[in-house]
Amino acid sequence: MSYPKVNDEEITRRGKELYEKSIRTQVETPENIGKIISINVETGEYEIGDDLVVTSLRLRAKQADAAVWAEKIGFNAVYAVGGTLVRTA
Repeated sequence: MSYPKVNDEEITRRGKELYEKSIRTQVETPENIGKIISINVETGEYEIGDDLVVTSLRLRAKQADAAVWAEKIGFNAVYAVGGTLVRTA
């Protein structure tokens, strides 16, 4: 099994930065709200779909050691346990 070259904190930082600065305006459309986006934080490539595992595996098929960060498009988290998801602007 291959592992990412960067640590979890760096994956999160890069993922959020990529999403906010260059990806969000392209993908946050009515048809994508609520879908999962998985981003390879090293290449900027991303996959959108209904399932976190599927989108992550698509990225890892291209690069086995991809550092992947995910988000639910239009919301503040991917999943909510014991709470509710908050819709972002």
